[in-house]
Amino acid sequence: MIVEIGKDIAKARALLERGLVVAIPTETVYGLAANAIDEDAVIRIFEIKRRPRFDPLIVHGASREQLSNYVAAFPEWAVTLADRFWPGPLTLVLPKRETIPDIVTSGLDSVAIRIPNHEMTLDLLSQLDFPLAAPSANPFGYVSPTSAHHVFDQLGGEIPYILDGGECAVGVESTIVTEQEGELVVLRLGGVAIEEIESLVGPVRLQIQASSNPLAPGSLQSHYAPRTPLTLGPIDVSQYDLERIGVITFHTQIAGVPARHQIVLSPEGDLRTAAKHLFGGIRYLDSLGLPLILAEELPEIGLGRAINDRLRRAAASIVGKPV
Repeated sequence: MIVEIGKDIAKARALLERGLVVAIPTETVYGLAANAIDEDAVIRIFEIKRRPRFDPLIVHGASREQLSNYVAAFPEWAVTLADRFWPGPLTLVLPKRETIPDIVTSGLDSVAIRIPNHEMTLDLLSQLDFPLAAPSANPFGYVSPTSAHHVFDQLGGEIPYILDGGECAVGVESTIVTEQEGELVVLRLGGVAIEEIESLVGPVRLQIQASSNPLAPGSLQSHYAPRTPLTLGPIDVSQYDLERIGVITFHTQIAGVPARHQIVLSPEGDLRTAAKHLFGGIRYLDSLGLPLILAEELPEIGLGRAINDRLRRAAASIVGKPV
């Protein structure tokens, strides 16, 4: 299959209406999108991503009114958060209606929904008669794409069209919130900080680790992993050949490591800038063919929590060795 990159919303719409899968931009990461109420189209997403069927998908819509057609209830806490953060990097997990196929929700009786904050994709969604199921547009478990060319590098030849909306403004996935037994729970850290959520709805509980049958997308313990081994913690390069390691830091460079092997997420120490550069930085270092990447944790506040969560998952399945 010949994949095309372009800005033709009408073409993307026509392909989606035929039951095909296309890549779409959002403010968080690029998504691999298909008609959320077409089981065959959704199955194709799983096939392209090589994604376990037990990992549910997020359903994207153009408005709360549209998404309300696919949930059984929209409680007050959800309305409060949606009014503040939609369109934006917040996903709500709510009881679903039967119109949403079980394959989208992995058989769960709830569905994850959000409105992306990207002008091009909102235009596309507003022209469709159905919502879009859209996990990140990358092979399952690998680093999420934040540009159209990232998608092409990973999935070129498997989808007919990549809608190019430029670089993602946020760069990490959405925060996922649900309610369990009367308590609000964050299932995945992301582009909306915990502090912002709690300022509106009070204390929330974090439940962000899962190894099987996750309740929310992107919550498996080992996720977002590069092919290069990655270790996370205080960076001490004294035991390594400095020409053979990559380094990810928050705002400082590491003396002796070649500049081309270093990703400084935000020289100004800004967490939002760091989040935007995270996946692209991991992807760049992974492309160098080095034996090891060292990464440091960021301050555990605001978006720093989400960045650290992604780094921990990237390192979860790999133990680095001295090189």
